[in-house]
Amino acid sequence: MTVAAAELGVSQFPAGQSNPRITEYHFHTNIRGYDDKASWCSSFANWCLAKVGIKGTGSALARSWLEWGEPIEMPRRGCIAVLYRDDPNSWKGHVGFFLRFDGEYVYLLGGNQLEEVREHFYPISSVLGYRWPLGFNSSVNSDAPQACPLL
Repeated sequence: MTVAAAELGVSQFPAGQSNPRITEYHFHTNIRGYDDKASWCSSFANWCLAKVGIKGTGSALARSWLEWGEPIEMPRRGCIAVLYRDDPNSWKGHVGFFLRFDGEYVYLLGGNQLEEVREHFYPISSVLGYRWPLGFNSSVNSDAPQACPLL
């Protein structure tokens, strides 16, 4: 997750201004050219994956990641975690790179987490699924699960 971690601290600018780095994240989605006021968690994930040669969803919708890669039962460091926002049946969501979980929360590294790239926690109950890039070993039988080697 070195690409995502290198972006720690990138944040939205105040009203009337826009962070060009966040606009760059949008380049890899269907909202190319939008400013930093548009939701950008999915744009950030797409940008990070593009930097390491992995094709993302191309969508700015967080829930688009539920159709990407392959589902995994147990999260692995660096996998994509897809969460719902407000209502599990709505279109709203959030996406980030899984770091860890405890009994109550899942911890993600992602964009647009309190308006910046940072680590943040979310209730485990809000997780809709975990996804892993196709073509990488995602076997749950692995003795020592590894993070995606390109992240």
